Amino acid sequence: FNSLNHDMTLTEFKFIWYMEYSHRMWGRVVGLTYILPAAYFWRKGWLSRPMKGCVLALCGLVCFQGLLGWYMVKSGLEEKPDSYDIPRVSQYRLAAHLGSALVLYSASLWTGLSLLLPQHKLPETHQLLRLRQFAHGTTALIFLTALSGAFVAGLDAGLVYNSFPKMGERWIPDDLLAFSPVLRNIFENPTTVQFDHRILGIASVTAVTALYLFSRKIPLPRRTRMAVTSLLAVACMQ
Repeated sequence: FNSLNHDMTLTEFKFIWYMEYSHRMWGRVVGLTYILPAAYFWRKGWLSRPMKGCVLALCGLVCFQGLLGWYMVKSGLEEKPDSYDIPRVSQYRLAAHLGSALVLYSASLWTGLSLLLPQHKLPETHQLLRLRQFAHGTTALIFLTALSGAFVAGLDAGLVYNSFPKMGERWIPDDLLAFSPVLRNIFENPTTVQFDHRILGIASVTAVTALYLFSRKIPLPRRTRMAVTSLLAVACMQ
């Protein structure tokens, strides 16, 4: 209000305040929903030794995620002397907060599915090994694309260019490497951040499509084939 939004009303402030408040409360509910049953199962002796290690790791991730959220918000409340920039949280902390959330969600889903669904015993053929490696590589690419999206959000980089596939009238914008040293552009130049996110997004969709086409050549269980097809559908929708 002091730096930028001088005409903000109390009603408008309450709207963003309740968004943040709901997010924090929801995060705490998620933490309790995980930790309390896990403690109950542990006390009952229903967890094997490997599962206890998994439970502790997930519990640590839940707590770490909350700590990262506080650390991120704190960066948006710090006074910056001699600065008239729009107040915003650090894009680095925002990316870390989102990244840890993705890791926590993926690890929780993987653990749950491993317990609920029996593992298929498939012959370790060369094609199957290649498919698994391809799937892991695609996962890493999608994760990197999501993290780059956090930098887009943190820098409001989505507002710089609003045309696609070109950025303005050019395929490669003039100010792509405007910052010095060059490495700063990847994380702090809004134009470069948006450009990288576009390239990574296109690469992710291409990789998912290639993964789907490759999987069609291999005899796979119905569940696996459904997963690959669903991945392609979600990638196109995204």
